[in-house]
Amino acid sequence: MRPVYPLSKTRIVPDHIPRPDYAADGKPLSEVKRSGQPPRILSTEEQEKMRKACRLAREVLDIAASHIRPGITTDEIDEIVHQATIERNSYPSPLNYRNFPKSVCTSVNEVICHGIPDQRKLKEGDIINIGKCTFTAYPSFHVLGCASLSLQGYHADLNATYPVGEIDDDAKKLIRTARSCLDESIKICKPGALIRDIGKVIEPIARANGCSSVRTYTGHGINDLFHCSPNVPHYAKNKAVGTMKPGMVFTIEPMINFGSNWDEVHWPDNWTATTVDGKKSAQFEETLL
Repeated sequence: MRPVYPLSKTRIVPDHIPRPDYAADGKPLSEVKRSGQPPRILSTEEQEKMRKACRLAREVLDIAASHIRPGITTDEIDEIVHQATIERNSYPSPLNYRNFPKSVCTSVNEVICHGIPDQRKLKEGDIINIGKCTFTAYPSFHVLGCASLSLQGYHADLNATYPVGEIDDDAKKLIRTARSCLDESIKICKPGALIRDIGKVIEPIARANGCSSVRTYTGHGINDLFHCSPNVPHYAKNKAVGTMKPGMVFTIEPMINFGSNWDEVHWPDNWTATTVDGKKSAQFEETLL
């Protein structure tokens, strides 16, 4: 893979949509201030807000996926995601998060994660992961039918890997394996389960299918913060701390490389991570309550 520049201009978010704290300068100060704190347990009201945010994010991801075809650029997918997000009065969470320049991550073929949408056209046989995140604010009260939006919103985070046209058998196997890793790990989630056991489920499935699970990137807590505790590794014998409790929200998002090498290479854009051997990588992610 190679980037195809120039990137398009930063897309505009209408003024009426509330922004997370990093929208202006790229610095998630609220995450820094609450770093090291134990996972938040959400109230019933907060849980409902998370559910709504996740439903909106799934709608947008499904819209983006419906446009995948040979010939479309990843920048065009970014535009589709951006427009669908703001139509739902939500902010695309990746936009300017730690200076990420786009509204969605598009990771093609050997790109493990955080691919930046650009002018490259998708080709028959590619696979693409689309990572969709939203920041949704909620009305605090209504006066004569006019909503006053609260400054505190909630993030939703999910992604999926899709074929572009007809793909080869290895790519099909990789995608099936990545989906299975996520689905099987979700099955063990319940109050009292250990966070570290998620990776103990994922890695054997990957290995049994001739794949490896990336260790550098993990799942994470999510609520009114984009990233927070708990930390959720996707490999066995990890040192993750904590048990699952009712009202806790976190993501599971295993990144599965074809072959035995789970390591990665970073591009000079400071975001794009690819496999070291050029073999394909696939990922699926859900937000769990």
